[in-house]
Amino acid sequence: MSLTTEPVSPKATPLPPIPSEDPLTSRQWQTLLAIADAIIPSIQPIAVADTRKSIPATDNEYSTAISTIRGLTPAPDGEALAKTYLEESASSNPAFRESLHRLLAMYLPQQSKKELTMVLNILDTRAGSLLLTGYMTPIADQPVDIAEGIVKSWSTARLPLLRQLYRSLTMLSKQTWIKVTPSLARVLGVPRVPVGMVAGKGFEYEFIQFPPGDEPETIETDVVIVGSGCGGGVCAKNLAEAGHRVLVVEKAYHWTPDHFPMSEANGWNHLFMNGAFIASDDTSATIIAGQAFGGGGSVNWSASLQTQGFVRQEWADSGLPFFTSAEYQDSLDRVCARMGVSTDYIRQNRTNEILMEGARKLGYSHKVVPQNTGGKEHHCGHCTFGCGSCEKQGPVVSFLPDAARAGAQFIEGFQAEKVLFSNKGGNMVANGLEGTWVSRDVNGGVAGEPTTTRKVIIKAKRVIVSAGTMQSPLLLLRSGLKNYHIGRNLHIHPVSLVGGVFREVIKPWEGAILTSVVSEFENLDGKGHGVKLEATNMIPSSWLIWIKWNGGLDFKLNAARMKHMVGYISLARDRDTGQVYPDPVDGRVRFKYTTSKFDKKHIMEGIIGLAKMNYVAGAQEIFTVIPGIPTFVRDESASAQGINDSKFQEWLEDIRAVGFPAPDSMFVSAHQMGTNRMSAGPKTGVVDPHGQVWGTKGLYIADASVFPSASGVNPMVTNMAISDWISRGIANGLKDQPRL
Repeated sequence: MSLTTEPVSPKATPLPPIPSEDPLTSRQWQTLLAIADAIIPSIQPIAVADTRKSIPATDNEYSTAISTIRGLTPAPDGEALAKTYLEESASSNPAFRESLHRLLAMYLPQQSKKELTMVLNILDTRAGSLLLTGYMTPIADQPVDIAEGIVKSWSTARLPLLRQLYRSLTMLSKQTWIKVTPSLARVLGVPRVPVGMVAGKGFEYEFIQFPPGDEPETIETDVVIVGSGCGGGVCAKNLAEAGHRVLVVEKAYHWTPDHFPMSEANGWNHLFMNGAFIASDDTSATIIAGQAFGGGGSVNWSASLQTQGFVRQEWADSGLPFFTSAEYQDSLDRVCARMGVSTDYIRQNRTNEILMEGARKLGYSHKVVPQNTGGKEHHCGHCTFGCGSCEKQGPVVSFLPDAARAGAQFIEGFQAEKVLFSNKGGNMVANGLEGTWVSRDVNGGVAGEPTTTRKVIIKAKRVIVSAGTMQSPLLLLRSGLKNYHIGRNLHIHPVSLVGGVFREVIKPWEGAILTSVVSEFENLDGKGHGVKLEATNMIPSSWLIWIKWNGGLDFKLNAARMKHMVGYISLARDRDTGQVYPDPVDGRVRFKYTTSKFDKKHIMEGIIGLAKMNYVAGAQEIFTVIPGIPTFVRDESASAQGINDSKFQEWLEDIRAVGFPAPDSMFVSAHQMGTNRMSAGPKTGVVDPHGQVWGTKGLYIADASVFPSASGVNPMVTNMAISDWISRGIANGLKDQPRL
């Protein structure tokens, strides 16, 4: 029986205006766009190509490309679409430059901006051009095919700076283009919303509004919670239901479900911190962190794994016996029950089926991943940009509505600047919060200028910081706290990727994203450090950025094959750590993190395991994102040998020999933990076993930043359970206190 639904068309989500000050000079733009057009070039037949603007393809190359793309696309106008797709360059779409402008002006730290402009300036001089490109003529004045050759040469340059430049500029150009291109989604046949999606009705929130004024507005409550994500949502529910006045403040704005899923062009900007562009100081790691109403719970993939026994034991052994107690298990079960966590309603998509099939054939331990879908099948690959069906039971659908029904109040658009303290008997006692509220625009959106900006002081008996691993430590530092551990002990579950290309049509963007896990390699050191192997999000702008760039035509043809691809991650439970700190110029979040040799060794074992699973599952091609490693192409005559195929074994040996070369290699993180870690004493962490910040009274932290070390699994449920425990303790402590 076929499912018939009304067509779902999400509402528009226009972006805020770009800053009027241009981050680059005219000539710097010419250089940057020339490089982008070499990476995503216009490709035309040699007879008509203008070599200043297009790469000339021989008649045979061009006709073969048209035929290939026409055979891949479901579009009825396949040949015309193929020509449009090939002819499109990065800069031919005005949205490309606009998106780059936004990134450079709003998201790139000042230091990174200086480094970029310095390189662009050097490339625009004859001497600098000769040094970096081998040509006296600047790259901005070269024909596109020469510029393309220059970028290719950087990938294998002896100078590490050039290899790093290759990685950064190809990644930047690919991602920006994929987000805004009008032709790629049509070539692939990626639908705007999940197939069969039924629109859901969300909870109708009310948000406190403030009138214009020059003086700070002052309001009072029992508990103020900074952040509406997985930790803040659970705290809000528990404290409001215990009868206390609760106020949740959130920097982001609430988007109703009829705006979801957002487009790739807008979703990264509206729903993620810093436009999903947070690079480590050495640029070797990139962090993707939610910044939405509902926090990471609004953009994650439904995976709801409880804290593993060996991790709980490790934390208990550090002086925190709560983690092996029945109380902690009660908290885990309570939050899972509220979200309807279950494995009963899962329909594996083909990507997850292949992972399970490969693991079975190799004898690897594997299992189904529970989903927080409230007792429904949630066959949706678009949840990274918000769940329009409301089936995913993130905080916006579950804990926050419960809190609202119990009387909790909310403020959106609120930037928390510092916690306020009084001094009682030599103790720092938190008694409120100071911040700035920025209203929506006159149309009730965020695309125009806000109607009001107002300083707000919130007086409260308890302050709970649930702003997440990247932002919570910055708020503590802005508030004058000096604990050495604030911002340190950063764990990120660093990830590298493996892809497979199959003969069959996969359509990897369809179906639930992460519903299976292979745990064969989770304990490689005998102390609980290793990797989980999982499927990854296959929205084009999440996946195709990882496709190797070996030239413009090659990249476009490979991108067009995405419907035949699968993508997997080797996710490390990292032993070694980094640090979060504020940018010295503008205070935005920065972080130091270099994946250690110890953790790289484990990620490598996962890469090898994923390659083997792809092989035994029948992949025709297997590729990694490791620089210098070519794609493995299957020889069908050797398939009967399985993973003993000598060419396959040679390829695996090459991967091990190359390792993860620096500075070319890149790791990505969607899980951040530990920057305000919980500890048995004030000399080893930031918060005590009840979540209260050491050296203060009334200030608590309830988010993944309190994890004593890396969780080793998707951190949502662990975060919620710890927050459940902390907030119940706060509620009990408030019972006998008079109201403000």
